[in-house]
Amino acid sequence: MALDAVPLLRNEALTALAAAGDDAALRAWHTAYLGRKDGRLTGILRTLGSLSIEDRKTVGAAATALTLELEAAFEAREQELRRSALARSIETGRVDVTLPARPHLQGGLHPVTQLLRKILDACRSMGFSIVEGPEVELDYYNFEALRIPQDHPARDMWDTFWIDERVAGQTPLLLRTQTSPMQIRFMEEHKPPIRIASPGRAYRFEATDTTHEWMMTQVEILAVDEGLNMGHLKGTLLDLFRRLFGPERRIRLQASYFPFVEPGAEVAMDCYVCNGVGTGCASCHGTGWIEMLGAGMVHPEILENMGIDSRKYTGFAAGMGLERLAMQYYGVPDIRWWYQNDLRLLSQF
Repeated sequence: MALDAVPLLRNEALTALAAAGDDAALRAWHTAYLGRKDGRLTGILRTLGSLSIEDRKTVGAAATALTLELEAAFEAREQELRRSALARSIETGRVDVTLPARPHLQGGLHPVTQLLRKILDACRSMGFSIVEGPEVELDYYNFEALRIPQDHPARDMWDTFWIDERVAGQTPLLLRTQTSPMQIRFMEEHKPPIRIASPGRAYRFEATDTTHEWMMTQVEILAVDEGLNMGHLKGTLLDLFRRLFGPERRIRLQASYFPFVEPGAEVAMDCYVCNGVGTGCASCHGTGWIEMLGAGMVHPEILENMGIDSRKYTGFAAGMGLERLAMQYYGVPDIRWWYQNDLRLLSQF
């Protein structure tokens, strides 16, 4: 191999690089001159073994320097072609730099999630801590610990989805029917005073219609302390609804049965559409009141089962389904609309 092979290759390579006018030609040039397998410069390096030691040092150093030079020249030519292509695009109108930027589309929270956050913010401001629990629950926490044994007729009110698998040595698994199990779990590990709100999804084997769905979002509140009574429960709920629906709202409690509270009550709010007048109002069906949730004083038996002295402590609890509450809050007539993913509805909120 002639000692002037490297300088000759340099002139040839730089001339060919200057003639490369697009990306394809650049890649072909790189393969031809700097390719690891069949590149011209690689071929020179492979012949160094046939040279004398002195010539090997000279040619090797020159080849290494040329490699660095050609790599730098390749990158410079690549950037030059990109700038030229961009300039041509601008000139031909393919890229109009005077156009406004494309809008950055942003999503939004689901209306039920928005309402959930408002309720939880109100609960926090009243001193409640937010706790969450599993959606796949044990029969013990969902029913047994809430005074609903297997043969209790109240189970018909909460027909649910059962899971075939079992936890070793435990009761059957199911999709929880309310977030009340978290109250039991919390009282197992904490002593009064207790003030918590438990949000989450719950499931029931329902026939869907305008007011029923098989999945719902719930928020339940629990407070346990010395001296709590129905007045504290009513005051808490009144404050909550006034934060959501306006400071002029009123509520009423009507006696009702729930296995886990005694006494229990259905809580209704005066209609915020007709201000409780009722006449001709579709929102309250002419009654002047809208049923909002169930509530009551925690049954003493539940407190005792959790190791809490019911002679010293009392507690109140309340639970609400947010999809129905959102129907009233946003004026939506059908509960099924929330999860049909119709952007014409959801984008309004």
